Amino acid sequence: MAYYYVNKNAQSNGDHEVHKSGCSWLPKEENRIYLGSFDNCKDAVKEAKKYYDDVNGCYYCSNNCHTS
Repeated sequence: MAYYYVNKNAQSNGDHEVHKSGCSWLPKEENRIYLGSFDNCKDAVKEAKKYYDDVNGCYYCSNNCHTS
């Protein structure tokens, strides 16, 4: 299991990216929401959708959940 976070700041396309703990692109603490501990990014993205409509997995740490 890994700890997942969602970026409070949207990307230029409006998506809020989901990141795994340890990711090089993990936002600063004040710019992220802790989502919980999950076995996979799909469950983390599902949790992030409780906060934001437009959610995407990070290309680098949650690539299985990343859409272009």
